[in-house]
Amino acid sequence: MGKLFKNLKPYWKSVLVIFVLLVVQAFCDLSLPQYTSDIIDTGIQNSGVAHILPEKITAEEFDNAQLFMTEEEQNQWQDAYDGENRKDSLSEKKLDELDSDLLVPVLLNYQMSMMNEDTFRQMLAQQQTDPNAEAQMEQMSVEEIGAMMGVELKPFQRTEEDDDGNETTVTCVDVRPVFAAMQQSGQLTEEIVNQMRSQLEDMLDTMGDSLVKSMGVAYAVQCDKDAGLDVDKIQTSYLWRTGGKMMAMAFAMMAAAICVGYFASRVGAGVGRDLRGRVFQRVMQFSSAEMDQFSTASLITRSTNDIQQVQMVTAIFLRMLLYAPILGVGGILKVVHTGAGMGWVIVLAVLVILGIVGVLMSIAMPKFKLMQVLVDKVNLVSREILTGLSVIRAFGREKTEEERFDQANRNLTRTNLFVNRVMTFMMPVMMLIMYSLTILIVWVGAHRVDGGSMQVGSMTAFITYAMMIVMSFLMLTMMSVMLPRASVAAGRIDEVLQTETSVKENETPKHLDTCKGVLAFDHVHFRYPHAEEDALSDLCFTAEPGKTTAIIGSTGCGKSTLVNLIPRLYDATEGSITLDGVELRDLPLEELRQQIGFVPQKGVLFSGTIASNLRFGNPDASDAEIEQAAEIAQAMEFIGEKPDRFDSDISQGGTNVSGGQKQRLTIARAIAKHPKVFVFDDSFSALDLKTDAALRKALGEQVQDSTMIIVAQRISTILHADQILVLEEGKIVGKGTHEELLRSCEVYQQIAKSQLSAAELGLEEDTEKGAVTDGE
Repeated sequence: MGKLFKNLKPYWKSVLVIFVLLVVQAFCDLSLPQYTSDIIDTGIQNSGVAHILPEKITAEEFDNAQLFMTEEEQNQWQDAYDGENRKDSLSEKKLDELDSDLLVPVLLNYQMSMMNEDTFRQMLAQQQTDPNAEAQMEQMSVEEIGAMMGVELKPFQRTEEDDDGNETTVTCVDVRPVFAAMQQSGQLTEEIVNQMRSQLEDMLDTMGDSLVKSMGVAYAVQCDKDAGLDVDKIQTSYLWRTGGKMMAMAFAMMAAAICVGYFASRVGAGVGRDLRGRVFQRVMQFSSAEMDQFSTASLITRSTNDIQQVQMVTAIFLRMLLYAPILGVGGILKVVHTGAGMGWVIVLAVLVILGIVGVLMSIAMPKFKLMQVLVDKVNLVSREILTGLSVIRAFGREKTEEERFDQANRNLTRTNLFVNRVMTFMMPVMMLIMYSLTILIVWVGAHRVDGGSMQVGSMTAFITYAMMIVMSFLMLTMMSVMLPRASVAAGRIDEVLQTETSVKENETPKHLDTCKGVLAFDHVHFRYPHAEEDALSDLCFTAEPGKTTAIIGSTGCGKSTLVNLIPRLYDATEGSITLDGVELRDLPLEELRQQIGFVPQKGVLFSGTIASNLRFGNPDASDAEIEQAAEIAQAMEFIGEKPDRFDSDISQGGTNVSGGQKQRLTIARAIAKHPKVFVFDDSFSALDLKTDAALRKALGEQVQDSTMIIVAQRISTILHADQILVLEEGKIVGKGTHEELLRSCEVYQQIAKSQLSAAELGLEEDTEKGAVTDGE
């Protein structure tokens, strides 16, 4: 995981902006359920009134409300009002405090303002000691009882709803004038008030907090209505105001989501771009040893498919995975704030989710690691088949190669299907958990709503928050499908980036003022990485300017390995190679390779034109220079026949020219560079003898001041070389001119006699003695 996300370091500012935007988005997202709850509980059920203190109150009601308050509570009540109106300076926090402090006296006052007539008569009967007086009161009307008590009592009708939802009309009495009279006469003692409050508190303890708060709000609504306020307008205003806030939150959330998507996409694309650049730069620094370590197909997969995986997951991580914990933690805090007491439901759901994800990931993870290897295999087989298509057709191997590709393809498909089937199982299970959670919350919440400990809006908000928490874990599980594969891809990319090239630049390089081209091998040994034996052993020779050094030997004797040491495609294991007396390792690579015109064994051309290919090593070469190089390389013969001459197109890999033409163009490319050292690695093999001879003659005439090193298989190519090295099993077994080697080197004699007749070589064979003598 660290390898996957360490690429975000250069983009920490953008990541910080994304994090802030995600917090804003989560805040808006988490605020919407609370507004929905407020609309249901406050806007609909409580007529848009949120607190038990009325907005406006009549003077009579203002005094009556203080009947059952302590002195401290009366001071709080009086401080909250400016005349008949509630003060605008009261904050929501202060109103919440007053709701808590004044709830009991306000409810007691509200209860006394609409006491059931039967309850009122029972209360009076309990206070009578004379049975005749009790019977007499039962015959009296409420007005008559009030007159007898010296107060005015007026009964009124009120509609109530029973437990079954049936509405009934009951007669109620506002008995507060009785307690006001008792207060004036000194009969309403503190003990009586405390006893009444205690009885009410005991009753409230059996009820839920939400139901108790609703009763207090009902008192405020009644007071507002009695004071002449338009309660319907208050409710409508509250609904519009809360709906407007929800709309604003929704737009803010949308804007934050758009910005997060934009920044996440930019960061993801930037990470992909940087990785491609770094991988390409690292591969360009690789020596042939590192290129042998990573197959070409694997490097292509790592540079394309693997980086694409990392880029995609980075963008999704910033958009979803980073958002999930913010949303989940915020949802948990909101759930705690609701006070619903159903947190155990969410804990149960989260534990089930984590258990299922753990099981699925333990099954799928090994397959994720295998998948990228199988992608490599498909790419490798595809590349081999497409590259060798002509050979496959020539040998009639189409069916076999199709089966080989089909096998690799089926292995990848089978692994993909297994992973997808396992991960596909995750989604329906998550949906089942979510809907089961909803049912469980509704079932538990319904009992709490029925018991008065929860309001409908709170249950709705709780369901929404629970879904958000589960969704946050669902997002994490969705990412868990992609993260393992992306993590494997990141590891493969990091493997390339962490591979140090064996051919390194010297920290304190030396420079050549003027390069002459004297190349010397001094007891040079070379061994391929992880090989048990040396490929080259104790090579000693000097190649000088104006002279041709030829290298010949049987297949696999180390000829190409030797010339690969000159431009430092590999570094010698032991010994030293010098150019004009300076060790090659001490020269900057660019400066060294600028002095070398290297023509590889397999000619490589690049898509473009003939001119662009000839200018590959010398971009500033003039038209005259590239034409001269083509003349020397004997390439003008076919270039001149083309309508566009040097502007003729060359396809990728030079597939639209013949093997001989490709070799001549690569030779011309090296000549146009004007190097001091020419290295021809069997570069004349595709040329006919006539062209070969003409080319070597032109080279000898035109580049007389350069060092010429030629690897060849044909004796005719090196016949006139100034120095011929004969290699066998990585060792120099012969050194000298053609004539000298014919006399002194048995290996050279065998090669020469296998290609040319004795007469052509100027030799006479003594059939009787079996000896070879010089024809002189």
